[in-house]
Amino acid sequence: MSVDRPSPGLPGEVAHHGRRGVLARVGRPRTLHLSDRTREAVTGYLFLLPWLAGFLGLVLGPMVASLWLSMTKYDLLTAPRWIGGQNYLDLLSDPRYLQSVRVTLTYVGLAVPLRLVFALLLAMVLNRGLRGLDLYRAIFYVPSLLGASVAIAILWRQLFGGDGVLNQVLRLLGWQDPPAWVVNPRFAIFTLVALAIWEFGSPMVIFLAGLRQIPRELYEAAMVDGAGRLARFFRITLPLLTPLVLFNLVLQTIGSFQAFTPAYIVSGGQGGPVDSTLFYTLYLYQQAFGSLHMGYGAAMAWVLLAAIAVVTAVIFASSRYWVFYMEQSR
Repeated sequence: MSVDRPSPGLPGEVAHHGRRGVLARVGRPRTLHLSDRTREAVTGYLFLLPWLAGFLGLVLGPMVASLWLSMTKYDLLTAPRWIGGQNYLDLLSDPRYLQSVRVTLTYVGLAVPLRLVFALLLAMVLNRGLRGLDLYRAIFYVPSLLGASVAIAILWRQLFGGDGVLNQVLRLLGWQDPPAWVVNPRFAIFTLVALAIWEFGSPMVIFLAGLRQIPRELYEAAMVDGAGRLARFFRITLPLLTPLVLFNLVLQTIGSFQAFTPAYIVSGGQGGPVDSTLFYTLYLYQQAFGSLHMGYGAAMAWVLLAAIAVVTAVIFASSRYWVFYMEQSR
């Protein structure tokens, strides 16, 4: 008995080949087509990925952790205990904390404007076309690199000590009993202000670059009109330098609020004498790492951050009244 086999044109074979075609189409990988703009964005984010990982792991993460610790009682030896805003309330009743605020505000209020004034005056002297300008600029910039170092702070303590170089010079000039500046509560803070003024190199270089960009035609026109040196300075030089004054003012203010090394070295880490050099950052260090009051120290750090943010915002808000841009006169 013969068995009928389906011929090539029968519906069974057609169905079989049809299923194979469907399976082939389903199993074929699809190609993802990205536009040029999307491809560039993905490439950019891939290059940013190491920075984002570092920012999240080394900056944002520790900041969130410190904010949480500022509301706890933590000593590194036991688990943190939540106390809410008690650390912030304790700051208001801590006399040494209030003293550190006064000392820091005094330091910032004296060091920042005096440093900027000294830097601007020296930049104007160097702008007069001296020979070896690059050499002078490099020499004057060195204190900015070394001023906050431990070695210079130690040298500063020896310079203003009871038998330091300054007192030896004063004795030669006739002052028989000059004070020991660094151990006298009346003068100790001023030795640190003098050290801050000595670090004038960075703002000086910025002012010097700005002075060289002022058109000479403005000075020539002012001289034709009979303007003297003071008039040319207050009518031309200073207004055109106000954007750089703003830039230097913000940077120097933030840096002065964060000053630590000079006070630590000159006072031996105690902020003396009689807490006259107790900078905010030094007291923060004493509380957090000396007494292991980590929660209290974290609260101090966040108050400092808020204070710097407020002061910076005030400076920027006031700049609309005293900062002059060349585009405004066109």
